[in-house]
Amino acid sequence: MIEKDKLSLFFSNEFPFNKEGLEEFINSFASKHYSKGHILLKNGKAENELRFLDEGVVREYYSNESKEKNINFYLDSEFITDFYSFVSEKPTNKYQECITDIKLRVISKGSFQEFLSKYMCGKLFVDEIFQRIIERKEKDLMRQFMNTAEENYNELIQYKPNWLQQIPQYHIASYLGVTPETLSRIRKRIS
Repeated sequence: MIEKDKLSLFFSNEFPFNKEGLEEFINSFASKHYSKGHILLKNGKAENELRFLDEGVVREYYSNESKEKNINFYLDSEFITDFYSFVSEKPTNKYQECITDIKLRVISKGSFQEFLSKYMCGKLFVDEIFQRIIERKEKDLMRQFMNTAEENYNELIQYKPNWLQQIPQYHIASYLGVTPETLSRIRKRIS
C-alpha cells in the first residue's frame, strides 16, 4: 500500500478499519480516468458502483428540459456516489458531470457487498456515511432556504474557498440560485 494514497488516508483518518480489511478494500478498487464533460451519473439510472474521487472536480445537479440546478460539487479525496441510490437500488434523480479531467477509483456494488459480508467495519462505514450525508444535506438545505444568495456566497468564501478557485462562476451562480450577473454584483458588493 502506498503511504500517501488518498483513499488509504481517507479511511485511516475517517473510519477505523483494521489494517487487513483496509488493504483488501483499497486493493479492490480499479482506477478510471474521465475527461471534462463526461457524465458519470444520469437521472433514472440506479447507482451500481462506489466511486472515490482522487483528482479533479465533479458537479452534481438536477436537470429538466428547461433548466439545471447545481446542488453540490466534489473536489478530490471524497466519495461521490449517490449513496441513497446505491443502497436502495432505486434510480437516482441526479446527474454528475466532470468539470475537469478526473481520476477515480471504483468498486462494483457486488464486490462492495462481498466486503460488507466479510468485515463488520464495512457495515459501519455505510452507516456512518449515511449519517454524515443526511446531516450535511439537512444543513445545506436549511442554509439555502434561510440565507440570501449573498449570505450563502459569504459562507462559500469562509468554508469552501477552494470551490471559488476551482469551479466556474456560472456553476457557482446556479448553486446559489442566481444568474451569473447577479453573482457578479454580489462579488462587487463584497469586495
